[in-house]
Amino acid sequence: MTNRSSESSDPTIDWESSQVVDQWSRNQAVRDESIGPATERMLDLAGLQNGHRVLDLAAGTGGQSLLAARRVGSTGYVLATDISAAMLNAAAEAAQRAGLANIETRVMNAERLDLGAESFDAVICRFALMLFSEPSKVLREVHRVLKRGGKCAALVFSTEEKNPYQGIPFVIVRRMGGKTGPHFSLGNPQRLRDIFRDAGFHDITVNKVSVERHFASAVDAIRRLRDAIFIRQPMAKLVERAREQAWAEIEFQLKRLEGPSGLDLSGEFLIGVGTK
Repeated sequence: MTNRSSESSDPTIDWESSQVVDQWSRNQAVRDESIGPATERMLDLAGLQNGHRVLDLAAGTGGQSLLAARRVGSTGYVLATDISAAMLNAAAEAAQRAGLANIETRVMNAERLDLGAESFDAVICRFALMLFSEPSKVLREVHRVLKRGGKCAALVFSTEEKNPYQGIPFVIVRRMGGKTGPHFSLGNPQRLRDIFRDAGFHDITVNKVSVERHFASAVDAIRRLRDAIFIRQPMAKLVERAREQAWAEIEFQLKRLEGPSGLDLSGEFLIGVGTK
């Protein structure tokens, strides 16, 4: 999940930063564990089959690219694209470690894909579509490069209220005068459906996926959050006093949700799917 584009509406994260890339890669296993089932569902809905050519849009460090490559097999092909060369370098290294020779990485702006028309069987996009300033423009490009009958499946967050792990920190940071990214900009199912329709897709569906996160305590959750890029970067832009106050309030809000076995936070994602 990286963005993505020079026209991105998320100014809070520098995806070319070696610190950001290292941090993102370090948290890959934890991230894949929490969103793994949703990712597999996205791949199911994209209709990946053995031998397919797949475009992974805004692939980041390529966690979902590897899963897609295993699904399409040695006769298939996955092109992982991203605006960040540093993130794609990490993806290429991960593919090499996994022994997957059917993945290629290429730096590319999702709003202007340097790819031939009708050249892919499927397109996937994990937690990136909502970060573009013009998601409809991105989907029009996706529509162009898909073969007829091909599908695009995009995984996005639903609303802040339904995703307290991200939503509580975002609300509090904004209350302190900070800026947060547009992570929830496609949380309205109708909005997601509309941008697929406007790009020319048909047989459009919006699928809800639940996620559960368990933490030993609110303090454990705070430890994770302090190392999470989506909130760490906006927090860094607050003055020290506001930052300390924000973390204290986040901890207070999370402690209110603790139970006898720790802290369990539910979440909800949406997967938009369209067919060319």
